[in-house]
Amino acid sequence: MPIATFAAGCFWGVEARFSQHPGVTGTAVGYMGGHTENPTYEEICQKGTGHAEVIQVEFDDQATDYDALLDLFWQMHDPTTLNRQGPDVGDQYRSAIFYHDDTQRIMAEQSLAVLDKSGIFGNPIVTLIEPAQHFWRAEEYHQQYLAKKGMSGCSI
Repeated sequence: MPIATFAAGCFWGVEARFSQHPGVTGTAVGYMGGHTENPTYEEICQKGTGHAEVIQVEFDDQATDYDALLDLFWQMHDPTTLNRQGPDVGDQYRSAIFYHDDTQRIMAEQSLAVLDKSGIFGNPIVTLIEPAQHFWRAEEYHQQYLAKKGMSGCSI
């Protein structure tokens, strides 16, 4: 199954949204984009690792496609705020698309360009598009956190 990786703020709500999307067969939250090996949540919160909170999405490309995942990504957060989503501030909350191959990179770049040109967000998009790095899976208590707490989602 193909994999997509996104950073759009606190990973709990992002995971909940992606896990409900038709064609998504699995999700995991974790950390990517930094320099610290095997980071912990506490280290991420202290803002010294360079990692972002990310969601890794496994999907059935016969039931959904990368474009649909990109559309959902853009809808669920504000891609115009640098290192911030609502009250959450720090580079761990940055907006980023981590591509796994050239096709994903090209699709992400085209999607960003079209949206930025449209002016729909009112401000320039600051989302980073970077090659996927090692995915450090977050601690188990963070996996499907909202579902474990009986919550359908969270908002900022």
